[in-house]
Amino acid sequence: MHTLSTVWNSIQSWLFPVIEDELGELSELDRQFVRVVELCNLPSHLLPFNWQGSGRKRKSRLWLAKAFIAKSVYRISDRKSLVERLHADPKLRRLCGWETRGQVPSEPTFCRAFAEFAIGQLPQKIHEAMVKRHAGPKLVGHVSRDSTAVAVREKPVSKPKVEKKPKKRGRPRKGEKREKKLRRLQIQHQRTLAENLADLPTVCDVGTKKGSSGRKMSWKGYKLHIDSIDGDIPVSCILTSASVHDSQVAIPLAQMTSERVTNCYDLMDSAYDAPEIAQFMRGLGHVPIIDHNPRRNGQKRAFDPATAMRYNVRSTSERVNSNLKDNYLTDKIRVRGTDKVMAELMFGIVAVAATQLYNLLL
Repeated sequence: MHTLSTVWNSIQSWLFPVIEDELGELSELDRQFVRVVELCNLPSHLLPFNWQGSGRKRKSRLWLAKAFIAKSVYRISDRKSLVERLHADPKLRRLCGWETRGQVPSEPTFCRAFAEFAIGQLPQKIHEAMVKRHAGPKLVGHVSRDSTAVAVREKPVSKPKVEKKPKKRGRPRKGEKREKKLRRLQIQHQRTLAENLADLPTVCDVGTKKGSSGRKMSWKGYKLHIDSIDGDIPVSCILTSASVHDSQVAIPLAQMTSERVTNCYDLMDSAYDAPEIAQFMRGLGHVPIIDHNPRRNGQKRAFDPATAMRYNVRSTSERVNSNLKDNYLTDKIRVRGTDKVMAELMFGIVAVAATQLYNLLL
């Protein structure tokens, strides 16, 4: 945490006074935006996106990246509203880098830059570097795993109809081999993270789940799977189709998280109750604490008192999900396509992670 505390002290004691001398008093949102940008270390991630010396010189990708972070911090609904806010708010405009209204790029320029950031996975790389640098050196007690629905304005992709071949009944003939198709969970532990990610569906479709009240809810879009650590800090995220069951993403998430932090316990709800998942977590040297799902024997199995107290820490995932949606995302994602939707979500995740890292110092 020495590096993080050094950044915090330099911002509080030097950067804020300099900015306020130039721009006037900063609001709490302005201060949060400055802190998030400083922790992102944007210049080190933007080299592939900068002008390479051929063709017309492009608008500063550094300033555009700051603007997209501002869009999440200030909870601005879309890019058109972002451009209008930059024109109307001189303080925010200058915090991003533009001195005058005429220097602010047009909306199509913002669209092109966002597409570049989405394809190049800029916010994912910023988030990964931030987590590895400021959370990686420490031993993490708990990783709380959960998913959240992501509704979008996009037409769901219809699933292709698969013709079911009639099953052969009875014993196989002499010399005949019948191959049994393995489930995804049974082969994920043999694959690399990249192979597991490539196997997960990521198109827009329709998802259904039971809410906290027990009623079924449906949405059109995607599902964001998040691993969060103590301190309500998201450390790993995977975007899938809305119809993908949570259990199908547990092993890839654990693989991703294990490359970034070292933790002791994995906390999961009953959707992840599968022997393959528990076995994989133990193979990583973790202790899996998974709520029992009564679908196996029809009777709910309770935790012992000590395990139940530790399992209560899993409320971390609920707080991260609600913090992301309530404070950094608008009601509906307005971009379309898996890459762009993920980029939109990850700019919010970057803001959440940076803010929660700073909160550890308070």
